[in-house]
Amino acid sequence: MKTLNFVLLLLFVATMGFAQNPIFYSISFPNAAHHEAEVVINLTDAPGTTIKMRMSRSSAGRYATHEFGKNIYNLKAVNPDGSALLIKQAEGDLYEIQSHGSTVKISYTLFANYVDGTYSGIDESHAHLNMPATFLWILGQEKRDLMVQFNDLEKYGWKVATQLKHYQANAYTAPDMQYLMDSPTELSAYKEVSWKVTNTDKKEETIRLATHSVDAQPVIDNFATMLQKVVLEEKAVYGELPSYDYGEYVFLQDVYPTDAGDGMEHRNSTCIVETADKVEGNEVYMLSTFAHEYFHSWNVKRIRPKSLEPFNFEHANISGELWFAEGFTQYYGEMLLVRAGFHTADEYAKTMSGLINSVLNTPGAAKYSPIQSSNYAVFADAGVSIDPTNKANMYTSYYYYGGATALALDLRLRSEFNLTLDDYMRQVWLDYGKPYIPYTIADLEKSLAKVTNNKVFATAFFKNFIYGVEKNNYEVLLAKAGYVLRKANPGKAWMGQITAKLNNGNVLINGNSIIGTPIYNAGLDAGDILKKIAGKPVDGSVPLATYLADKKPGDVITIDYQNRTGAHQAQVTLAESPLFEVVTAESAGQTLTKEQQDFRAKWLSSKVKQ
Repeated sequence: MKTLNFVLLLLFVATMGFAQNPIFYSISFPNAAHHEAEVVINLTDAPGTTIKMRMSRSSAGRYATHEFGKNIYNLKAVNPDGSALLIKQAEGDLYEIQSHGSTVKISYTLFANYVDGTYSGIDESHAHLNMPATFLWILGQEKRDLMVQFNDLEKYGWKVATQLKHYQANAYTAPDMQYLMDSPTELSAYKEVSWKVTNTDKKEETIRLATHSVDAQPVIDNFATMLQKVVLEEKAVYGELPSYDYGEYVFLQDVYPTDAGDGMEHRNSTCIVETADKVEGNEVYMLSTFAHEYFHSWNVKRIRPKSLEPFNFEHANISGELWFAEGFTQYYGEMLLVRAGFHTADEYAKTMSGLINSVLNTPGAAKYSPIQSSNYAVFADAGVSIDPTNKANMYTSYYYYGGATALALDLRLRSEFNLTLDDYMRQVWLDYGKPYIPYTIADLEKSLAKVTNNKVFATAFFKNFIYGVEKNNYEVLLAKAGYVLRKANPGKAWMGQITAKLNNGNVLINGNSIIGTPIYNAGLDAGDILKKIAGKPVDGSVPLATYLADKKPGDVITIDYQNRTGAHQAQVTLAESPLFEVVTAESAGQTLTKEQQDFRAKWLSSKVKQ
């Protein structure tokens, strides 16, 4: 497409009914081979006081603080006549222009070489842009219209995939800064499939899949057919699709072995980055991320925690509701693949094993509630640090904690009320999502009381399992659906979850030992150098579990180790692993009853009306 001249474009947009002159962004890629872009911001109607501009420190869909400002340089500002303006760097990512006129041109170089859902990545094959990692924004001007012009498309053979509204040629618009920052964009020679879904209100919503990969178009066509089944199963949960801005939702998929991998939800799009070499052969595996992220177009982007409103791009919001926003989404993302026919009942048993172990076999879940786990997201959600933490002993992922809680609530609603978690999610959608009323935890409790018509149950559930650390009886709940919860390694000796690494010929314990495990009780921890286990030298040539092959729970072994206080011997009393596994009753040699068959079918069968 032909690039519009900037001056002519400004004159053109001024006549097109914008509420005000937009802030105009232009991004070009003269040095894409070395991961650089050149960004220009033309600010008209500049504030009469000091112009303050900054790079974000958080990103939509991410809950930890990040430092995007480190990757911009060559920052300059000039008057319309080209004369330079003085820029003061007030903080690491905050800049000020004190003396200026009503129109200012700002420019900088962006370095971007990390393809995931949080950062940006540029090379000659594509520009994968997460906006907080790409664009400076002007403080005090957050409500202004914005326009972005993507240049060099013809040079590289790129097209534009984005939730931004197409305006003219290679120019796109956003109604404000919040929307721009929530609009990832893929510039590449992607392959595309689109289809329409008739919503409950008879309005058609367009779903697009834009995939940047080495696959041929028929592979993407087939994957889109699979994805359509997931979309319809998710629509069935809520009874309707959201009403998407501009009538469109787009999946932005990037697949390449050097990608970082990620999935990141946005209001009318999702960014999905896979580390595979191609889509072909990996379709079902990839659908897991798609199912999770698409469920977010209801749960978190519209069923919105009040703690995330407005989203703060200067530092991460703290949100105690992530067990619901992310955890319940985690549950549905995997369970719906069973309803859609992509996973079997046996495969889903393995998923449930992970969820249940996360709440029954982690120190964090034993001591801290789902709310407290959610609050830790400001540090845990891909937060960057170089110093070790004690997360293993005080944090349980709100994804799995919330997922396990959703599993229990679904089974309890089915067995105690002849209701489902779908009914509850639909109630929350109608109460808070569809009218876009940001909710609190107390609001979620009210919706549970409403859908069950039982305030006592709702109050007790939230008191015990959301505010508290009590755990549901998964063995009893799963049995109703013909699943068996049992020990994963009965009768086998275990000394704890322990990993090691080889460092200059020494085998070091790598990672904190876990509270309550045999090695923790014996005093071993990260950094200790293992010399012998049960009298056998440790050299890193075999897995540590090999040393226990002839042992049983209750045996006492000696571990010789060294640390900065000298050489030591620890007496370790071996135990049986506390880890559980979930299996189908059939695979456990049991016969399903008619009640169990019916319960499982009602739970895990497709809800899409043919």
